[in-house]
Amino acid sequence: MELRIFYDGNCPLCSAEMRQLKARDPNNLIALEDLNASDFSERFSHIDKDYANTILHGETAKGKVLLGLDVTCKAWALTGTRAWIQLLRLPVIKTVADWTYLRFAKHRYRISYLLTGKARCDDNCQIPTKRR
Repeated sequence: MELRIFYDGNCPLCSAEMRQLKARDPNNLIALEDLNASDFSERFSHIDKDYANTILHGETAKGKVLLGLDVTCKAWALTGTRAWIQLLRLPVIKTVADWTYLRFAKHRYRISYLLTGKARCDDNCQIPTKRR
């Protein structure tokens, strides 16, 4: 595992992106952890669940915590796909991209409803994870 992502499994768009990431992760470099798991706080006491619900959190194999689009960019880089996403970290684009991401994260349920017809996930959004 090179990157552990702490995501909101109740968000249809968030779950869809995690599903896409795992589909492109044949070497199992990315581990996914749903913030809504009943034992989340016990297993990851160093992650503030409330804060992680406002901005995507990730943790590298060396224990470095990443936030927001830094997580997204690292994850897609590990899959070797969607190289264009790295453009979001360029100095000229980064500020606007981060601001836009924070607005998306704040309104993700409303945006999910507009795009998918579903504001929150039911059991169909569960992502099968492989544990090592």
